[in-house]
Amino acid sequence: MSHLILLFSLFLAPAFADGGTQKSNQNLCSNDVSHKRQKRDWIWNQMHIKEEIDTPLPHHVGKITSSVRNNNAKYIIKGEYANTIFKVEETSGDVYAFERLDREKKAEYELTALIIDRTNNKSLEQPSKFIIKVYDINDNAPVFVQKVFNGSVPEMSPVGTSVTKVTAVDADDPTVSGHATVTYEVTTGSEYFTIDDSGVIYTKDPNLDRETKSTYEIVVQAKDAPGFSGDSSTATVIITLSDINDNAPEFKESSFHFKVPENISVGGEVGRVKVEDIDEPQHRNTRYSFIQGEFRDTFDIVANPYTNEGIFRPKKPLDFETVSKYTFSIEATDPTVNLRYFKPGNRNSNSIARVTIEVTDVDEPPVFSRLPYEFKVRENHAEVKTLGSVYAKDPDAAKRKIRYIQRRASPSGDYVRVSNSGVIQLPKPLDREFSSSYNITVAAVEILEDGRLSDRESHAHVHVIVDDVNDNAPELVSPEEPRVCENAAPGKVIVRISAVDKDETSPRGFFRYSLATEDSNFSLIENYDNTANITVKYGQFNRELTKFHYLPVLISDNGDPDLTSTNTLVISVCKCNEKGDFTFCEERAKQVGVSIQALVAIFICIFTIIVIVLLILLRKRNKKDLSGLGRSVAEIHEQLVTYDEEGGGEMDTTSYDVSVLNSVRKNGLKAEAAPSPYAQVQKPAGNITPGAGGMEMMIEVKKDEADNDRDLLPYDTLHIYGYEGAESIAESLSSLGSGSSDSDIDYDFLNDWGPRFKMLAELYGSEPSEDFVY
Repeated sequence: MSHLILLFSLFLAPAFADGGTQKSNQNLCSNDVSHKRQKRDWIWNQMHIKEEIDTPLPHHVGKITSSVRNNNAKYIIKGEYANTIFKVEETSGDVYAFERLDREKKAEYELTALIIDRTNNKSLEQPSKFIIKVYDINDNAPVFVQKVFNGSVPEMSPVGTSVTKVTAVDADDPTVSGHATVTYEVTTGSEYFTIDDSGVIYTKDPNLDRETKSTYEIVVQAKDAPGFSGDSSTATVIITLSDINDNAPEFKESSFHFKVPENISVGGEVGRVKVEDIDEPQHRNTRYSFIQGEFRDTFDIVANPYTNEGIFRPKKPLDFETVSKYTFSIEATDPTVNLRYFKPGNRNSNSIARVTIEVTDVDEPPVFSRLPYEFKVRENHAEVKTLGSVYAKDPDAAKRKIRYIQRRASPSGDYVRVSNSGVIQLPKPLDREFSSSYNITVAAVEILEDGRLSDRESHAHVHVIVDDVNDNAPELVSPEEPRVCENAAPGKVIVRISAVDKDETSPRGFFRYSLATEDSNFSLIENYDNTANITVKYGQFNRELTKFHYLPVLISDNGDPDLTSTNTLVISVCKCNEKGDFTFCEERAKQVGVSIQALVAIFICIFTIIVIVLLILLRKRNKKDLSGLGRSVAEIHEQLVTYDEEGGGEMDTTSYDVSVLNSVRKNGLKAEAAPSPYAQVQKPAGNITPGAGGMEMMIEVKKDEADNDRDLLPYDTLHIYGYEGAESIAESLSSLGSGSSDSDIDYDFLNDWGPRFKMLAELYGSEPSEDFVY
C-alpha cells in the first residue's frame, strides 16, 4: 500500500510545482519591484484513510502544504463535506476526519484547498482540488440476493445434474484481494446435493425418488475467501423432484365381479376396474388386456383417460340362454414406463386380476331374422300384390307368437302395408315418379298368454325399391322466351333447347329432337349432348304479318319403348338495330291459369244461364202458339214488315215467325182490331193532304211511329210493301203464304237452277225437304 501512495505523490508533485512556477511569474510581472520573485508550489501528502477506524476521533487524514512563505498565510478547504466531516488546521494544513468513514457508503471525497492572507483574505495561491480515498477493510459478509431460492430436478437424476443457482454479494472493495471473494457451502442436505464456487447446486445422490420424498429443503452458506476473517450468511433452497414415469399400475383388488342384464346395448358399460399408479396423472397411461379366457370377441376393456379406470363394454349382444357367465383374467400395464428405471426382478404380481361377469335373464323383445329388409318391384305393376314377408321370433324360452304392426311410413300414405303375420303388401301399384323408394317401419310385438300385446317390441326397416318403367315422355325445359330479329340471317342460332325426363335416364341416355313440320322459317340442329339449336332457315321475318311463331318440337327418348312428346316453342319476332340488338319486342299475352274450383263455378253459372234462357224462350213460344189465333191483321202485317225490314232473303228463316201467317191463312179468320205492339202516334188531321187515300194515311202514321220509337229499326218504303190496302183485288203479293196456295204451277224446275234457288224449291216444290223447319 505504501508503494501506491509513493507513486501517487510522485505523479502529483510535478503538476503542483508547475502550477507554482506560473503563479510566481505572474506576480513578478505585476510588481514594479526590480528583484525576481521566489517560485511557489502546493505540497501535501497523498490523502488516504481507512474506513471504520476504531481509535478516538478526530482521525488524521493528511496534510496540505504550500511553498508560499508568508506569516499571515492561512489554509482553508471547501467542498460538500468540508468543515463537517473534514476540517483543516489553518496554520499547519493538517486535515482531520471528524466521523468514522464507511467505504461501502462512499469510497472517496473531492475537496478544494486554498491558502489566503488572513489580513485581507486574498488568495496567495490558485485553488487546487484533491481527493480523499477511503481505504477498504474486510468488514462486510457476503449477503444472498434473496432469502429463499427454488429449484427443480427430475427424480432419479444421475449425480452431477444441475438443479439451480444461488447468488450472494459482498459489499467490500473487489479490487482488494480477498475482500469481495465469496465461497459457498451446503450446510444442511449435503448428503443429497452439493454446490460449487459459482453457486450452482448439483445432485449428489442418484436415487432421489419422488414417490419417497418429493421436496428437499437445504441450507447454503456464503462467506469470504478462505484466510479472511469475514462473516458469512445463509439462504434456504427448496428443491422439488419432478415426476418421471417410473412406476407400473397395480390393481387394488385381485378379483372383480359384475352382474349385467342380457339386454344391455352393445357398447354399454358393464363395470369398471381400478388400478393405482403412484406417478403423477400425466404419467398414468394404463393399458388393459386379456390374458386368459376366450372372450376378446365379446367384451372390450378401455382405459378412461381421466380416472385411469378400465371400463368393460360388450362388443356384441349378450344372451342369457347361450352364455350366463364369463370368467377371464386381465392385465394392467403402462407402455410408457421409463425402461431405464424398470427392474424386472421387482415385477409386481398385482398387475393381474380375475374378472367374472354374470349375465342375468330379462324378458327380451322379438328378434328379426335379418335387418333391414329390401324388396324390389316394377312401377305400375298391377299384378304384384305381395312382395315378401318379415320374420321375428321370441328369443326367450316362452317362445311366444309374434304380431306385426306398421309404425311409420315414408312417404306417408297407404302405399305399403304389413299384415299381422308379417306379409308385405301393395294395396295399389307404385309410381316411381312419385317416389323411387318407399319405407315402412315394422314393429314385432309378442302376444301374451291372455291375448294382450306385450309392451316390449323391436323394429325393422322395410325398404321397397321401385324399378323404373319408361312411361313418361321427355319434356322441353322452358328456356327464356326466344326472340329473333326480323332481318335475321339464315343459320342464326335463336335458342338452345334441352329436355328432361321424369323416368330414370341411363348414363348413355339421349334425347332426339325434330320439328313437327318442315314448313317453317326455322330449322333444328342436334348438338348430340342432349341439346339442340333452333336456327333461322331462310331469314327475313315479317313482323306486320306475324309477330309470334309457334314452333312444334318433337322430343323422343331412348327408352323401351321410346316415347315422344310434342312441345310448342313460341318465338317472338323483334325489331333490331344494325348491330343485331333487340330494340322492340311485342309482349305475348300471358296465359292466366284458372283453378278447377273456379272452372266448376263458371260452368255452373253458364249452365244456369242457358237453362233460364231456354225456359224464357219456351215460354214465349208457347205464348205465341196460344195467342196466334187472336192476333189482328195489323200484327200479322207487322210480322211481315219486320221480315221485310232487314231480312236475309229466301235463306233467312230466323227473322220471322211463319207459323203465325200459316195459322191465319188456314183458319180464314179476319184480323181483329187490336192494339199494335208499336207505339201509335196520331198525326193531326190537318197535316194530311186533302183527297189522300188510306194508303197515304198509313204511310204517314208509320213514319211517325218509326220516328218516335227509338227501340225499333227505322221504317223505309219496304215496310209498306207488305200492305196492299183493304180494297186490293190482288190480295197479298208476299211469297210467304205461297206454299199453301192452290195454284197448279209446278215449281220442280227450281231444283235445276242451282243452290241459290234451293230454298225456293223446297218451299214450293211438291216434296218439301223434311230438314227445313220454320
